[in-house]
Amino acid sequence: MTDTMTARPDNGVDESSSLLPAPGDEARVRRDDRGHVFHSWSAQGAIDPLPIASAQGSYFTDYSGKRYLDFSSQLVNVNIGYQHPKLVAAVQEQAARLCTIAPGFANDARSEAARLIAEIAPGDLDKVFFTNGGADANEHAIRMARVHTGRHKVLAAYRSYHGATAGAIALTGDPRRWASEPGMPGVVRYWGPYLYRSAFHATTEAEECERALQHLRDTIMVEGPQTVAAIVLETVVGTNGVLVPPDGYLAGVREICDELGIVMVADEVMAGFGRCGEWFAVDHWGVTPDLITFAKGVNSGYVPLGGVVLSERIAASFADRPYPGGLTYSGHPLACASAVASIQIFREEGILEHARALGEDVIGPGLRELAERHPSVGEVRGLGVFWAVELVRDRRTREPLVPFNATGADAKPMAELAAACKERGLWPFTHFNRTHVVPPCTTSSDEVREGLAVLDEALEVADRYCARS
Repeated sequence: MTDTMTARPDNGVDESSSLLPAPGDEARVRRDDRGHVFHSWSAQGAIDPLPIASAQGSYFTDYSGKRYLDFSSQLVNVNIGYQHPKLVAAVQEQAARLCTIAPGFANDARSEAARLIAEIAPGDLDKVFFTNGGADANEHAIRMARVHTGRHKVLAAYRSYHGATAGAIALTGDPRRWASEPGMPGVVRYWGPYLYRSAFHATTEAEECERALQHLRDTIMVEGPQTVAAIVLETVVGTNGVLVPPDGYLAGVREICDELGIVMVADEVMAGFGRCGEWFAVDHWGVTPDLITFAKGVNSGYVPLGGVVLSERIAASFADRPYPGGLTYSGHPLACASAVASIQIFREEGILEHARALGEDVIGPGLRELAERHPSVGEVRGLGVFWAVELVRDRRTREPLVPFNATGADAKPMAELAAACKERGLWPFTHFNRTHVVPPCTTSSDEVREGLAVLDEALEVADRYCARS
């Protein structure tokens, strides 16, 4: 793709002949939203969602005409940007041909999407089970692992998020899980690598890797290897900090799984499809898991879609016995057509290469410059277009800018930071004491620099809470 391509042409829809209701005015949108929409993860009386009128490229626009540069990619899923004309056209074309067909039939869009995903997946991962999103992809990956091994325990990390359905939320290692407990039985927690706040008192990446792997081995030992079906991990931890594993860690997990007959499940829902500058983040380390779960960036959320990519060994388990699971909308033609178009666009426009270059040449250097100027920045870390800025009150003690899982007045510094960004036309992604830099993978270098300049100003808000030496 060219670095100067930021705007998208009109999608060609004749709104005068539309059977859909007119977009309406902001007051009506707000009224109907507050009257009838029940929002996720929210106290309903405490929110006032911003009505959005349109979006294009790396920006979305509210009803007042204010445009926001999206440094969140919505929920880190609009990898290809908003309203890409080829992706819109693919959905329109498929809708005109065949809107839906049950998963028990063969369909050209579904078959081609599966073929293309298998083609870009590592190693012998050659079959695709389609789901509606990332949470149910993880649900099915766990079911596959349990049936394949005949075992019931699943190791899942603290500082992780795997979805909000019953099984996926049980796998999740952050506070969003608490309200759903007790959950699915058989989940065992372990600590993954995170050198900046090491659970293993490590001082180097090599020590963190070695000690995290030993901790994983020890956990399996006391749980009983013969009871463990799967180890589930986000290849690069997403919402809980963009935690990039040290070199050797994923290879070490692969070795443990091979040695003990455990299924390695890589959750690539957020990290995959260009976010880390590769088709799948595991490609950065040359590791092949047994199962990869995906969603989000596969088609940038234009139509709901997720799935599990299966290795030959796991798929063979179901050659002569039925797989005990399915979904009415598995491999929905509209969603699969959008995935086919998305993969073609990635290739035609060099989006993987662009994402890598953004990380190496623009985002990484830019964030490190901010760290030098702002005492509130404790650490920056990331790959491709997947970065986190960890904010602290004191660099020496590494005291977080806000406490873990802070709410209300305790969360005020981060709320003020987010407000400062939005006031200046930048939509941030914040979680706990971090702001993440995760714009669409198609964002231009100049747009990223525009966003970093706003973040530079907004960080002055966080600096006011810092200890001064």
